Amino acid sequence: MAHIFCISNQKGGVGKTTTTVNLAAGLAKIGQRVLMIDLDPQGNATMGSGIDKRSLTLSVYDVLLESASVAEARVRAEPCGYDVLGSNRELAGAEVELVTLERREKRLKTALASVLGEYDFVLIDCPPSLSMLTLNGLCSAHGVIVPMQCEYFALEGLTDLVNTIKQVHAHLNPALQIIGLLRVMFDPRVTLQQQVGAQLKSHFGDKVFNTVIPRNVRLAEAPSYGLPGVVFDPAAKGSQAFVEFAAEMVSRLKTSTPKN
Repeated sequence: MAHIFCISNQKGGVGKTTTTVNLAAGLAKIGQRVLMIDLDPQGNATMGSGIDKRSLTLSVYDVLLESASVAEARVRAEPCGYDVLGSNRELAGAEVELVTLERREKRLKTALASVLGEYDFVLIDCPPSLSMLTLNGLCSAHGVIVPMQCEYFALEGLTDLVNTIKQVHAHLNPALQIIGLLRVMFDPRVTLQQQVGAQLKSHFGDKVFNTVIPRNVRLAEAPSYGLPGVVFDPAAKGSQAFVEFAAEMVSRLKTSTPKN
């Protein structure tokens, strides 16, 4: 059964989408079967996987409204090695449409049940706000991977996210937990980043992944070519770090049993 993880942080601009597509590509590179779900109406993770969001005939929007199954709506991101349940601007309308529907926060979880046996990992790219879309992701997931920069304001955003996860855990999804914190866009020359990184380690212990993703120009360039950095330039330091992160993730999970 697949491990389902949301990549989430309520602070914007912390590299959620970059983390999602590169972790998906890194996991695929080491032989894992991956489904990447784009829950952001901007569709950046879709485009960053080499799929034109404007040409999608079916998307996660159709899955949430139960007019299509995951198997019907997913597409293969060939160069990347993983499947994508994409999104586009239509998804913005789902916020309003879901409000009046039954089981509104658990529609993604229900839809995923039929395909979980086909994957080792399902990665969900969540929007930065706590919305009905984010709730669908959190209700579907076994855990949350939190990408964060080692800066002061990032610590404040982390507090908000931890509180949100506690609320969802208590009322909607008792399986939900923080899987780990991933330090991204890290520049070891900046003393503050070293200090915040050390603070995270001392406070959260082994919840902080050992892998650190460096600030890297090639990772930033890759989306303009419609590819994750791991595929665009496998030799780049950032790309190699994401493959290391994928390996660390698999290694951590080998001793644990996937949840139903």
